[in-house]
Amino acid sequence: MKLRLQLRFTRLPYTEVNIWKDPEAAAYVRSVADGNETVPTVSVAGTALVNPSLRRLREAVRTRAPHLM
Repeated sequence: MKLRLQLRFTRLPYTEVNIWKDPEAAAYVRSVADGNETVPTVSVAGTALVNPSLRRLREAVRTRAPHLM
């Protein structure tokens, strides 16, 4: 929840998905989080970040998708 709140104060575009209502999203999260349903799990240009800090997320965006900055 902390990351969601922090993202609201950035200009980074994002799409929120409820993994408990979307079986495909839940399967993806389990596949990148050692079988766990850890949220938040974020995908940046194909790179998964499990429970990242805002700083780590921004670094990934800067590296993998700078056009979103």
